[in-house]
Amino acid sequence: MTTINIQKWVGGSHFEYASVEAPKLKIGERLVKMHVAAVCGSDRHTVSGRRPGACPSVLGHEGVGTVVMGPDVEKRVVFSVTSVCGQCTNCARGLTAKCERVMKVGHESFEGEWPLSGTYASHIVLPEGVTVVEVPDSVSDEVASIAGCSVATVMAAVEAVGTIAGRDVFVNGLGMLGLVAVAVAKSRGASRVFAYDPFETRMEQAFLLGAQPIKPGEEVDVSLEFSGSAAGVSSAISVLGIGGTAVLAGSVAPDGTIDVDPEWMVRGWRTIKGVHNYEPRHLQDAVDFLSTVELPWDTLLSGPIALEDLPEEFAHPHPGLRTLVRITAPSD
Repeated sequence: MTTINIQKWVGGSHFEYASVEAPKLKIGERLVKMHVAAVCGSDRHTVSGRRPGACPSVLGHEGVGTVVMGPDVEKRVVFSVTSVCGQCTNCARGLTAKCERVMKVGHESFEGEWPLSGTYASHIVLPEGVTVVEVPDSVSDEVASIAGCSVATVMAAVEAVGTIAGRDVFVNGLGMLGLVAVAVAKSRGASRVFAYDPFETRMEQAFLLGAQPIKPGEEVDVSLEFSGSAAGVSSAISVLGIGGTAVLAGSVAPDGTIDVDPEWMVRGWRTIKGVHNYEPRHLQDAVDFLSTVELPWDTLLSGPIALEDLPEEFAHPHPGLRTLVRITAPSD
């Protein structure tokens, strides 16, 4: 039997490092040996109490590893954040991200039907409803580890806009998703890319990727909002020009409400969309993007740390936008 080492979150800032035996897989399930996991901001929100989470649980939903049992054995893969049924009304509509029976990687109770759902472990069990995408050799473990949340979500947000080429784009909130969005907009031929974040270092990173500050009175065709703050959402909407579209992707935890003038929306043919999670094609888009575009990963990613050091990371975070957890090497 395979022994699996886990960091089990037991509430507050407390974790328990433990070893368990791998379960017998069901039809269609995969056992993936993790190489690298990434510490996403939403996990920090769960641990801090800002957003609810199943407890106890194995957190972590970004990562890359090798399939050791089940379909696609020996392939190095990334995986979606959702496990979907493929049969409900929303799945039939092509909105699997909102599956009526969705389960989520790194969000399920350790005492429930999917205890080994998170990436903060030596292995993760992936149900049949989780999309997996093979990672080419040209993409390192470190870079691939953020595909399944950060990059794929950006791909869904950008698709919701329609055409980017030749349009002015504003990216608000320059965490990992926002900076990736700047790079995606530039790579897809945006006329100009404006960006804003209250942290000066993040603005500097965006400028290095080709963004520029937005000036008072500037109007744009596209706004991509990743900060999740009510003030940020208001800003992203307020800069829309005639026919502009705002996509909100950062508002995944409560942060108050905003006022929107419906007459201004109607007379200006403006559109507001929300994007949460993503579809399988967006995960493939993410891997394709990472295989063709080089970003300053040394400044964006921190670590790696060992799995045993994860509790300390939550107590005293590294400065990068994503701290990586090196769990095993592909040859181990």
